[in-house]
Amino acid sequence: MRFEALSVFPEVFDAYLGASIMGRAQRAGIFSFEAHDLRDWTHDRHRTVDDAPFGGGQGMLMKPAPIFEALDELSAEGLRPRVVFFSPCGERFDQRVAERLSTEERILFVCGRYEGIDERVYTLADDVLSIGDYVLTGGELAALVVIDAVVRLLPGALGDELSAVDESFSSAGLLEYAQYTRPASYRGLDVPEVLLSGDHARIARWRRQNAVERTALWRPDLLDGAELSDEERELAQRVIDAQEGRGEL
Repeated sequence: MRFEALSVFPEVFDAYLGASIMGRAQRAGIFSFEAHDLRDWTHDRHRTVDDAPFGGGQGMLMKPAPIFEALDELSAEGLRPRVVFFSPCGERFDQRVAERLSTEERILFVCGRYEGIDERVYTLADDVLSIGDYVLTGGELAALVVIDAVVRLLPGALGDELSAVDESFSSAGLLEYAQYTRPASYRGLDVPEVLLSGDHARIARWRRQNAVERTALWRPDLLDGAELSDEERELAQRVIDAQEGRGEL
């Protein structure tokens, strides 16, 4: 899989994508990444990518011409990329969007800066995404979030092919179950006995129940879209009622 980014700060990607799982996956050829400097498509001696907005207002906007010209050139190189922009107006990025993007062969992220991007540029987008209801300095961090989430889904990226399946949001839309490691007892806090039992069937049942309980406790908004049995929905409701002081577990 090929990722690319169009940015006025292309150097910010190197450290993160060269380390840990991302670095190993790149070295193994599971994905490739290239950052393009948007200033390479400017035509003045100052390499200007921004200008004042029509109608007045605070800040500067990214000009349309460098982005249009960059995408014209980059799209002419082999397979046309899927072009992804970031905006508060965009589709909220979640695990299902990551799974959808993981089927693409080439993705190009356009990373905004300053006060935003000239609205005409969004006509080039295949996807406009939002990673949350807050403001970032630029789109580079958002692109890294999406790349990380997508790469983890690529075969071989995690080593253990079941790792991505068991993670939060991947297992029937629930948060992942609680996990523990040695020692079995620490400062009066004990690992649940069932996890020490060696009984894999019991452990699987406990993990499923724990995932339901944790989701009901921390992210009840996910329950509407989760794949739950009637018994599990009753368990989730008991957790919610207990949390709100309306009942007991």
